[in-house]
Amino acid sequence: MTELAALTTETVWAILNDELDDDQTHRLVWHYLGYRWDEANEAWDASGTDGDWAEVYPEPPAFVESRPATVKLTRSIPKEQKQLLKEKLKFEGYKVGQLVPRLTRRATMASWLLSYMNERGLLA
Repeated sequence: MTELAALTTETVWAILNDELDDDQTHRLVWHYLGYRWDEANEAWDASGTDGDWAEVYPEPPAFVESRPATVKLTRSIPKEQKQLLKEKLKFEGYKVGQLVPRLTRRATMASWLLSYMNERGLLA
């Protein structure tokens, strides 16, 4: 596995602006959800995930391709943090022509990562 991108607001912007590819974006979310690649067994280890992620998704889901996984990720963002993209980054959303599943699912991943950062005091 290649090195993860740093968990910063710049990285969140790179996700929103489609500058960080889907694979890297997925790996970043998977890592902070608690999934780890076990080199010895050549398999994913979900024992570090919170809630029922390991039960529902024993292998990390490809959020861009999976609406149900993205809905679950959205629901895992605390209600009071659902507007962090707007409040902290001043992200105005996508224009009508950009409202395609791939970009909106990437925005969900960005929102979840921002929430993760906020919960751990990583946002100014």
